[in-house]
Amino acid sequence: MKSIEPTELAALGDGVALIDVREPDEYEVAHVEGATLIPLGELPQRLGELPAGETLYVMCHSGGRSAHATAFLEAQGIDAVNVLGGITGWFGAGLPVERGMD
Repeated sequence: MKSIEPTELAALGDGVALIDVREPDEYEVAHVEGATLIPLGELPQRLGELPAGETLYVMCHSGGRSAHATAFLEAQGIDAVNVLGGITGWFGAGLPVERGMD
């Protein structure tokens, strides 16, 4: 499974396809600007909402759920990368977060 550090992801700049697989209440507390919220339990039913032909970067709270989501997406033939440490690692690296629902 491919993975990326939060700082490496941030260096890619805007426009990457970032999928947040946490629950809405977690997302509301803090999330990365531009992330698309698709809770892990809804992912199989919402595959059609994912951008086709793009690498998907997958984030959760600390990296566990996103690892499961990344493995699932890879099994579907989708290029997916797990964000190590999730939003906790992102925030811990001093990277900006947004609060509230978009």
